[in-house]
Amino acid sequence: MNRFAFALMSAILFASCSASAEQSPPYKQHPAEILLVGNKGEDSLSFIDLKTGREVARRDTGKNPHEVAISPDGRLAAIVSYGAQHIDIFDIAAREKIETIDLAPNKSPHGIVWLGDGRIIASTEGSDSIAIVSPPTGESQTRQVSQISTGQKGSHMVVVTPDKSRAFVSNMQSGTVSVLDLAKSSKITDLAAGTEPEGIAITPDGATVWVADRRGDSLRVFDAQTLEELAILQTGKFPIRVAISPDGKTAVTSNYADGALGLFDVTKREPKGEIKISGTSKAGQVTILFSPDGKRLYVAETGLNRIAEIDMVEGKLLGRLAGGTNGDGLGIAGTHGAPQTD
Repeated sequence: MNRFAFALMSAILFASCSASAEQSPPYKQHPAEILLVGNKGEDSLSFIDLKTGREVARRDTGKNPHEVAISPDGRLAAIVSYGAQHIDIFDIAAREKIETIDLAPNKSPHGIVWLGDGRIIASTEGSDSIAIVSPPTGESQTRQVSQISTGQKGSHMVVVTPDKSRAFVSNMQSGTVSVLDLAKSSKITDLAAGTEPEGIAITPDGATVWVADRRGDSLRVFDAQTLEELAILQTGKFPIRVAISPDGKTAVTSNYADGALGLFDVTKREPKGEIKISGTSKAGQVTILFSPDGKRLYVAETGLNRIAEIDMVEGKLLGRLAGGTNGDGLGIAGTHGAPQTD
C-alpha cells in the first residue's frame, strides 16, 4: 500500500512538473516588462509580469476588446472595444482604467496606433473609416475626435508611417488597402491587395508596407511612398497577421490554419523558414508581437486561452503564459511605466 501511494505521488509530481515546464518559460533573463492581453471572450485586460510569467491583475474593459497600443511614454495602454464604439485607457503601473474615449459616430474600432505626438488612431470597421483622437488639452483635458473615410468595406487594421504623414488601412471585404493623408485628412488611393487582406505592418524605416492576404495565402509588399507593389510572397495557410522585427530585418506571419509562424527576409523579400507553434488551427493563433529588443515574439493562441513565447534568436518555443478567455490583442510596457525602446 505504501509503495502504491509513493508511486502514485511520484507520478502526480512528475505530471505536475511536466505541465509546469510546458507552461512556464525560463524567465531569469527577461527584462522588467508587463505583457497586456485583451481577452475578447470575457471583456477584460490581463496584466502579465514577464519576469515571473504570472498574471498580476485583470481588469474589465468595454465589449469585445481587441488591439492594444502603448503610449509614447510607456505609462498608459489603450484598448479598443470592437463590440462598441470606444477606447479604454489604462494606467499600467496602477493597473486601473482612467479614461474612456467615445469615438462616435465611428463604430467597431479594431486596429490601433498611439503616435509619438500623442494622437491615437483607430481603424473603425463599423463605419468604414479611421478615427483620430487628439491628446487631451485645456483645463478639462478634453479630446477631439475626427475621422477619415476609407470608402471601403471591412476597414480592419491600421499602420502609420514613422513621419506620421500617411496611414495604411487593410479593408478585408473590399480586398484593398486604403492610403490616407493624415495632414490633409483625405484618402490618397486604394491599393489592390488580394482576396481578403487583414494583417498589415510597416518597416521601422517607413520604406515598405507588408500586407497579409489571409484567403490568398500570400504576403504583398508595397513601397510606402510610390505605392508600387514590390513583391507577392507565398505564405503558410491563412496568414492572419504580419509583424516586422524592431531591427527591420524580418517579417513574420501568423499562419492561423497551420498553427505556425512564417519568416521572411525583409531586404531580399523572400521566405527564410518557419517556426511551428501548435501545428493546428484549433489553437486559434492570431496576434503576434515582438518584444522591444526583438529577441522574443509573443503569439496569441486565442482558442486555447494562452500566449506562446518564442525565442527569435534560437527560433524555438520557450513556453506559454496563461491568460483570460480568448486573449488576442497584445502590448508590452515597462513594469514601472518606463518607455521601451528598440
